[in-house]
Amino acid sequence: MVYNKIIAIFDVITGHPNQPSINVNQMKKIVVLGAGISGHTASLLLKHKLGRNHQVIVVSPHDRYQWIPSNIWVGIGQMTAKQVSFPLEPVYRRKGIEFIQGKATAIHPEGEPGSEIPYVAFEFTNGDKTGQTGRVEYDFLVNATGPKLNFAATEGLGPKGFTNSVCTYPHAEEAWLNLQKSLDKMAKGEKQRFLIGTGHPTATCQGAAFEYALNVAFEISKRKLNHLAEIIWITNENEVGDFGMGGAFIKKGGYVTSTRVFAESILAEYGIRWITKAGIIKVEEGRAYYETLDGGKQVQEFDFAMLIPSFAGAGMKAFDGKGEDITSKLFAPSGFMKVDADYTSRPYAEWSADDWPSTYESPAYPNIFAAGIAFAVPHPISQPRSNKNGLAIFPTAPRTGMPSGVIGKIVALNIIDRIKNNRKDSPHKASMARMGAACIISSGYGIRDGMAASMTVFPIVPDYKRYPDWGRDLNYTIGEPGLAGHWVKLLLHYLFIYKAKAKPFWFLIPE
Repeated sequence: MVYNKIIAIFDVITGHPNQPSINVNQMKKIVVLGAGISGHTASLLLKHKLGRNHQVIVVSPHDRYQWIPSNIWVGIGQMTAKQVSFPLEPVYRRKGIEFIQGKATAIHPEGEPGSEIPYVAFEFTNGDKTGQTGRVEYDFLVNATGPKLNFAATEGLGPKGFTNSVCTYPHAEEAWLNLQKSLDKMAKGEKQRFLIGTGHPTATCQGAAFEYALNVAFEISKRKLNHLAEIIWITNENEVGDFGMGGAFIKKGGYVTSTRVFAESILAEYGIRWITKAGIIKVEEGRAYYETLDGGKQVQEFDFAMLIPSFAGAGMKAFDGKGEDITSKLFAPSGFMKVDADYTSRPYAEWSADDWPSTYESPAYPNIFAAGIAFAVPHPISQPRSNKNGLAIFPTAPRTGMPSGVIGKIVALNIIDRIKNNRKDSPHKASMARMGAACIISSGYGIRDGMAASMTVFPIVPDYKRYPDWGRDLNYTIGEPGLAGHWVKLLLHYLFIYKAKAKPFWFLIPE
């Protein structure tokens, strides 16, 4: 109670949520779908800048925020679910944001006959209201629904199948329970085989799986059980170190080296064997079936597996003012929302960094934006490849973590400008072809124990027009292993949890 009063006083001092309303007739309603990194960033910033003069509403099927990068530590038992997540409603209530726990099902950007007010239809996902339908009107809409974890795209994949996941903290908790079973068997002298990587021929998030593999290796080594473990990294990358970014050349110790060498050296150091160019098509108990780029069909046995699924859009529909289905107008076939990108189908050699979006607004409806993973990419960053059987095997472009936060911020700033300054354009831009990213792949946990492979890349999408030699600026594309990066990873966990809880001066912490 005292804390909430202090925060309320602080909000008055900064002149935001508790500011008296000036003109109710000009009040705008901004609806944010999703409360992940991008949606949560957008909603907090919108309310912080707009205050009580305008309404911010968050619709999310989940009642807790989770700091996804730290789910890795939950998956090895070094953190609990409470350390990586917290309830959303108290934070939103304190900041003056309305929270609806529900799953958006359809967008009606033109309203309906008799009313041209756009709205979103949703289903409640909490308590007695579960399954009931509702609607929320909007002046501006931010689609930050993130990805649907498409386990069904690979037969037998996922927690309901025969593999584990660390994509959510409940999944990570279950992964740790199952990992302990293998560790216990090893402690009794039984050999175990661990299969970690991507569970679909076009899955993304290689970095998360790579990090989990290193952490599993660390836990096994800590218990001095290496002689009983076989750890296998399986990936749809053409070569290790691609990470869905087409690989990169980085500065390391004053030398220029490829991320392939960088990643392979780390895997070798941890005693992890790797399988590349592999697209898993089916999983049974203890067996993963996959095809390779050369057309071969293989089977890999395992005792424990953690495989990242493919991602798809949330599955929302869209209807015009007459009730006709316009889903294909707003969304790509993948279910992700079309934005200000160039989706023209062209050969790989003709793709350009300029194809990538910068404002993330819908070309069909300028008051609708897609933030974070919710937007449809114009094309992969890694070169698409298929085998002779017609199976596409290559990574989908990543857009998690730092890019998601930055995009959420940019979308919020453009909406704020339109409302406060009556602008018609979007002056704030954040193309992934003009944006850098930092990635810390850490193993172990604690101040003394651990190691991290720290890497920065600029830009995320290579631009061979601006950087003809390497595709990226090597002054800002660097990589180093060491304990220092591990400390940074721990610091960032607490820093971003603090920011997400909107504690005093949270807005000073960059994305």
